[in-house]
Amino acid sequence: MFNFFRKKKEDVKLFYNTDVHCHILPGVDHGARTIQDGIDLLKANMEMGINRVVLTSHVTSETFENTPETLSAAFDTFKDAVAEAGLDVELHLSAEYRIDDYWQREYAAGHVLPMPGNHVLLENSFAQELIGSDVMMFDLACKGYHPILAHPERYPYWAQNRDRYKAMHNSNVKFQVNILSLTGYFGSLASETAHWLVKNDMVDFLGSDMHHMKHAEIIKDYLRSKDWRKVAERLQGRLLNDEIGK
Repeated sequence: MFNFFRKKKEDVKLFYNTDVHCHILPGVDHGARTIQDGIDLLKANMEMGINRVVLTSHVTSETFENTPETLSAAFDTFKDAVAEAGLDVELHLSAEYRIDDYWQREYAAGHVLPMPGNHVLLENSFAQELIGSDVMMFDLACKGYHPILAHPERYPYWAQNRDRYKAMHNSNVKFQVNILSLTGYFGSLASETAHWLVKNDMVDFLGSDMHHMKHAEIIKDYLRSKDWRKVAERLQGRLLNDEIGK
């Protein structure tokens, strides 16, 4: 009987406008399944102040062996649907590349879809780091790419050896932390590590890493929290989301 008197929660805006990591492109990985799913996730992002989105679908051995052709076809279809829905949002196509055997073959063949500004989003295995990853990052830089490591806070073998973060970040590899990690969604170790990276000025990008609407709602709730206000205050002026490709 008191629902009428309950105040509707207001959406809180992010202090930046570009999402560099999400799984909104429909039908290519375990993110958005349908066009409508993708539209709904885009709307949720826009409600948080996002008006520029880099679509970073998984490219992973055996599970999501996407190619520039498969992703481009899905992107063209989705762009048409977004325009038809009347959404005022700038979309860019890229990918989240798992560093595995499939990536090695695709990279050697030149089959890379970089972000604006020739940035490449790379994901480590969650079990162990690939031997030679430092050499690969250096090779990427030599070829004109700018490597970004996706959600480094989620790799437990690094979270338990934090000097590895410093070594990798000092080698000019940028770090992209998930807002979901800050909320505790991926567990206490990922949350503690994400906050440690914020405190030590090693967060260059934030990403939603949204796969479905539950993720969107968790992020929206977190943006109303005191913890987010502290994180945002620390990151303002140094986060590079809106600088990508400019």
